[in-house]
Amino acid sequence: MSRTLICCSIPIDVPDDVVLGLERARKAAEDGARLVEWRIDALADEPDAAKLVDRLLSDSPLPAIVTCRGSAEGGAFEGDETDRVSLLETIGTGESTPRYIDFELADYQRSANIRQKIDLVVDHEHQVRDLQIGLILSSHDFDGRPNDLMRRVAAMGESPACSIAKIVWQARSLRDNLEAFDLLRDRTGPMIALCMGEFGVMSRILAPKFGGFLTFATLDSGEETAPGQPTIRELRALHRFDSIGPSTRVYGIAGWPVNASWSPLVHNAGFEQSGFDGVYLRLPIPPEWEHFKATIGAFLDHAGLDFSGMSVTMPHKEHLVRFVREAGGELDELSVLCGAANTLVVDDDGTLRALNTDAPAAIDTLIRTMAIDRSELADRRIAVLGAGGVARAVVAGLVMEGAGVVVVNRTVERAEQLVGELLEQVPGANLEVGTRESLAAGGFHAFINCTSIGSPSGPLPDESPLPDDVHLDESITVFDTIYADEPTPLVREAAARGARVTSGALMFILQAERQFKAWTGQEPPSGLFASLLETSD
Repeated sequence: MSRTLICCSIPIDVPDDVVLGLERARKAAEDGARLVEWRIDALADEPDAAKLVDRLLSDSPLPAIVTCRGSAEGGAFEGDETDRVSLLETIGTGESTPRYIDFELADYQRSANIRQKIDLVVDHEHQVRDLQIGLILSSHDFDGRPNDLMRRVAAMGESPACSIAKIVWQARSLRDNLEAFDLLRDRTGPMIALCMGEFGVMSRILAPKFGGFLTFATLDSGEETAPGQPTIRELRALHRFDSIGPSTRVYGIAGWPVNASWSPLVHNAGFEQSGFDGVYLRLPIPPEWEHFKATIGAFLDHAGLDFSGMSVTMPHKEHLVRFVREAGGELDELSVLCGAANTLVVDDDGTLRALNTDAPAAIDTLIRTMAIDRSELADRRIAVLGAGGVARAVVAGLVMEGAGVVVVNRTVERAEQLVGELLEQVPGANLEVGTRESLAAGGFHAFINCTSIGSPSGPLPDESPLPDDVHLDESITVFDTIYADEPTPLVREAAARGARVTSGALMFILQAERQFKAWTGQEPPSGLFASLLETSD
């Protein structure tokens, strides 16, 4: 059981928000939050602000943090500092008091008078009154890692009144999270260390692995009080937050972008059902090789992270092969053949292995849809659209099965490069470069789209990669490797013209099941991944 608390942050901007805020706090408690943060930045200028906050505190279903954040650190309060401190004094001495008051370190250090007033309403070793309010001394930087990060942390630790040190900054890469984890590891008292933004979500999910006091979450998407806050349900239901501990192994999907990936849904559920101590995250890594190399290298070098493997999607599949090869790791036959891999396995002894689970998954998907035996592929002629990482895997798999393959790509030079490289490794393979005109010439048993055309998140979501003059009927199979909630334009049009069709969903399931076994040594729970995708639709 995780000891790191989930705190739901709820902004109260106007008096009418109080009733709604209390209702949201009750829902947050039902979802699993253990604390609520009342953000009263915008409410502070109201004449009855203290009375309104008193009602929030008296009726709150959860222990509360009260935060009135100044604009200098991302809050909405822009009034006089004396008024803000006076309001916190009143709240701290009222009939209903919060469990914690959050106050910025920079303002606390700026004035002895402010320190004295804040210290009077919080519990500390020099406090003469019996108080139950703890002080969270906080620091936020929305530009990036502060240059004086360690000085700020030290100042919090040296303050007698500080119950919890809180340091938060905007992450500029995934590597920022590792420093937040190091701060938690080396803490001398309760600490909150989080990174903001898309790159910082990792720090919020893995807070319990490193002993963070709490992580902030929101009740619903779109209501975040800081960039990158997940919802409570995302933390608990999707990422198994309550099960994360020091020994939890970390996995993820590396790509750019990765926000739409189904992988966290299926792998975290698989870990849960099989009792495997792992968590699977989204790992956004910019497309350049240097970003990929630096990030994965840092993850592997971080002893406390227990980084044990990952899925890899566009545009990093070829980068993974290069990375593992340069690290002296092992590549499976398909990764060598096509120069692309989608799976990294980190063995217990530190050995790196790159696997390509896309290729066998694509072949299995194709033969199921064509309703043929695997051996019959050698008598089939297949057109593959595209020459990127997915196409490389699909073509390599088809070549190994002896199928006739024609590669068609918008940039002919890329198709020629792919075909040339494979022919060097498999001389005599029935493999050639085609054109859009050759697609219409006929003679194909199947068309496989490995481009992003028609992807909801791609540049051409409403288009089909297959020319209108290509003949289709019930004897021809159309396989779109894009997986999406709705049928792609290619799948819709091909089905309407009588062809056998399949989307990338089955391929996704089959490749994910192979990944799961490679990481855990266990068979994936039978039918789980498919049922999850059906439910998510």
